[in-house]
Amino acid sequence: MTVHPAFPLDAAPAAPLTVRIVDPLALSPELAAAWDRLADEASEPNPFAERWCLQSALHLLDPARHARLVMVRDGHDGPVIGIMPVAPARRYGRLPLRHVTGWRHPNHFHGSPLVRAGFESLFWSILIGWCDASPWAHTLIHVPRLTEDGPLHRALVDVAQVRRGAAEVVHHEERALLESELSPEAYWDTAVRAKKRKELRRQANRLAEQGVVAFRRWQVGEAIAPWVDAFLDLESRGWKGRAGSALASQNDTEAWFRAILSAAADAGKLDMRSLDLDGRPLAMLINFLSPPGGFSFKTAFDEDYARFSPGVLLQQANLDLLGDARLDWIDSCAAPGHPMIDSVWRERRRLIWVNVPLSGAADRLRFAMLVRAERVWRRWRRPVPAAIMPQDQP
Repeated sequence: MTVHPAFPLDAAPAAPLTVRIVDPLALSPELAAAWDRLADEASEPNPFAERWCLQSALHLLDPARHARLVMVRDGHDGPVIGIMPVAPARRYGRLPLRHVTGWRHPNHFHGSPLVRAGFESLFWSILIGWCDASPWAHTLIHVPRLTEDGPLHRALVDVAQVRRGAAEVVHHEERALLESELSPEAYWDTAVRAKKRKELRRQANRLAEQGVVAFRRWQVGEAIAPWVDAFLDLESRGWKGRAGSALASQNDTEAWFRAILSAAADAGKLDMRSLDLDGRPLAMLINFLSPPGGFSFKTAFDEDYARFSPGVLLQQANLDLLGDARLDWIDSCAAPGHPMIDSVWRERRRLIWVNVPLSGAADRLRFAMLVRAERVWRRWRRPVPAAIMPQDQP
């Protein structure tokens, strides 16, 4: 499908833009390479939207094939300017309101599409205009977990205003972020209270009395499977395993985890660490590196050794990311108010969930009614309840 930009807020391209729904399992080598190049040129990094991560998620975590992988490019043979997984949804929370949502799964911790820097407004204009013309799209586009006041959020606000609508923020949260010019040592001394640092030194000394303590970091060329096995075992033996939410608790999430760690290693995006006692992991963590940002994807620790705070000791070693010249910041991907990481990483990243109406008269009417309902709820209750907020799956 070829679409001419109705709202060319960026410089207009020399040729019409092409909007395509692509099959992530049948990508040509040319489209796969274009997706990879887009990740390097994106205005905001998001590893969860990169090919090595999203392709297997769409394959393994969307068995009903709800998602549509939308690719916008400058002409039939020009560069790809944006890519985003979207899905039709029949309900908005508990409300029977059909809409379009950015597709995600429970381990998809950032919702920004990949968009070539400088083309943010053009991408949103074309994407929303394409949804306007799609018979399966209704009412609004719901974009989860955008970075507040980032290039993509600002562009979405501009496009919505040009369309005589609004980019309505319906939810927000803050989570820990690591962003500092300090050295790892200076940051630790500044962020962690002196009394807590003293207690952690004591715990480290007591742990050393139990055997040989070592910090390890996965190295390029090293076999990845033993690291993956160790992490899955460590996580499964903890509270997530008991709750049935560990990655290994479901065959599909385990298969996806194994696939993306191998793919991240091949793509040069994997940073994996372990704190060992006599060669056995007590704590492990996984970072994805998508310069200029990093994302702390997963962490696990041995609860039998909780009295030694192995997870915090590993996070102390993880502060060496501050010395990586490629990275300006690292997103914790943690829940808001996380008791451990919030006490170590002192900066915060604010994420927002945004609704933008489609252009049909009925769409705008339903959108206006929803906006009024959500504002009433926010006035009386915080946060917005499940009856109003859309869920992770359509």
